[in-house]
Amino acid sequence: MVPVEKIGPKRLVVGAHYGTGEFIAQRVTAIILAVYTLVLLVGILTMSGFNYEGWKNLFTFTVLFMPLGQILATLAMFSLAWHAWIGVRDIWMDYIKPVGLRIFLLVLTLLWLVGSVVYFVHILWRN
Repeated sequence: MVPVEKIGPKRLVVGAHYGTGEFIAQRVTAIILAVYTLVLLVGILTMSGFNYEGWKNLFTFTVLFMPLGQILATLAMFSLAWHAWIGVRDIWMDYIKPVGLRIFLLVLTLLWLVGSVVYFVHILWRN
């Protein structure tokens, strides 16, 4: 009997096949968060006084009648939530073996992240 080789083009591949896309998404969101962090640092360093008005203007500045501060902050929050979802989901999938507990933790994580984004958008975009 000839042994079956499990390498090369005839190997048995299992899984969800989402690794490359998630790897790229994690890197893109990390870049967005790094750039936004630099924007915040520059804003804080150039702030006239560290008070409520200065802090509020950091997130609500406009450029050419466009609320650029709110748009950038929202993009950063969505990037943070997506980045966290990918990382925490992979942790649950790798280390939590009972399926019921894993699904419970995945749903709890997703609800927490969606709730955080909704709360953030509510605070930032209300008048």
